[in-house]
Amino acid sequence: MSGTLGKPITCRAAVAWGHNQPLTIETVEVAPPKAHEIRIKLVSASICHTDAHKVWREQPAEQFPLVLGHEGAGIVESVSEGVTAFKAGDHVIPCFQPQCRDCKVCSDNDSNLCLKRDKTNWACLQRDGTSRITLKDGRSCRQMIACSTFSEYTVVPEIQLTKIDEKAPLDKVCLIGCGVPTGYGAAVNVAKVKPGSSCAVWGMGGIGLAVVMGCKANGATKIIGVDINSAKKEKAMQLGCTHFVNPTEHTKPVQEVISDMTDGVLCDYTFECIGNVNIMTTALQCARRGGGMSVIIGVPEAGKTAAVPPLDLISGRLWTGCYLGGYKSLDGIKLLVDDFMQGKIQIDPLITHTITLDEINNGFDLLREGKCIRTVIKY
Repeated sequence: MSGTLGKPITCRAAVAWGHNQPLTIETVEVAPPKAHEIRIKLVSASICHTDAHKVWREQPAEQFPLVLGHEGAGIVESVSEGVTAFKAGDHVIPCFQPQCRDCKVCSDNDSNLCLKRDKTNWACLQRDGTSRITLKDGRSCRQMIACSTFSEYTVVPEIQLTKIDEKAPLDKVCLIGCGVPTGYGAAVNVAKVKPGSSCAVWGMGGIGLAVVMGCKANGATKIIGVDINSAKKEKAMQLGCTHFVNPTEHTKPVQEVISDMTDGVLCDYTFECIGNVNIMTTALQCARRGGGMSVIIGVPEAGKTAAVPPLDLISGRLWTGCYLGGYKSLDGIKLLVDDFMQGKIQIDPLITHTITLDEINNGFDLLREGKCIRTVIKY
């Protein structure tokens, strides 16, 4: 790696070009890191719905070309001026959510939305408003939430990177960059699911299944998985669901189905992991009156709003949301990697497919068709 220090690195990356267009594998140049940035060699990455939504949902034209990917794991190639916590050879996971450990929010135990999270993240640029990845013709490629893990090399800000146990398998713990903490933390940190409680989870994808694992870890005794794809039932039951409901297989609303399953009480906790505003309302209505909590996790399309009758809240239901499962990002990632290494959480069952970078469009097809949980790319 010393031969590349301070020099651009030529490598391959999957580039998105626009709405519903396939990704193409391009030769790109990854610049050396600027102050307080780190360049890493990716070993693995996984495909998340958030990556897919960047091409499935209409985006501003200026967002492209774009190197997607925000779940990944790799090895530090080089560090820049001002970086003291990392060195070449460290095993690391990038995170889309910063943790500067200095701002008011980072000093607050009850919040995890670091104030260094700004408009450049969502514009898919580095903190100085530029990118470190360019195409062969010199055009700049935007970087997905300053991460771009669908590239053999990438540059990330120091405040978006955490060092992990070198024994951790990078082709598994890459999921801990987003999906696992987002779901698991929603149950254990945000809802704080209590032993003996009842839960319902909408969406048995990677995040929903991580919610299920969190509910089970906290001692819930009734966990209802809800999904219109019955092929998800086996995995849901394997990871902790005690019941499974496919709404399309019932003639009455799912609220009534769940009411019947809970003797009319409804659930202590419900979780929406899809990003559908109508289902957000449904999940709220499946939380019991007088203290039932519903947690929004899924990200809806821009401009969509959820309508709810005020009596659903006046009756004592609690409606909240969470980001990255309430974890302070870098601390939470390291904690979950350590938990995985100690056998406290499972990751292997979430990985249903492994592909190469050249097969990345196949990975997106699997996601669109509901045939996978998480697909891992190995470099």
